[in-house]
Amino acid sequence: MANLRSEVRNLYKNLLYLGREYPKGADYFRKRLKAAFLKNKDEKDPEKIKQLIARGEFVIKELEALYFLRKYRALKQRYYSDDSQ
Repeated sequence: MANLRSEVRNLYKNLLYLGREYPKGADYFRKRLKAAFLKNKDEKDPEKIKQLIARGEFVIKELEALYFLRKYRALKQRYYSDDSQ
């Protein structure tokens, strides 16, 4: 159980770190993140906790993809102008 607790804590820290660049703002992300974790704070079943951790890791991957795509689009706009007129 202590191992799961540390995994959950690390997941929260990672999500909080990634939320700093969220398009709607860090405060919006922090409130939603806290609400999501508080909703499941009373969960005791280790299998259910593992499922929730896996879902959180999926969210991390999605956020990283979102940020990568945003950076890619910014670079593409900067270096490849649309002069097809």
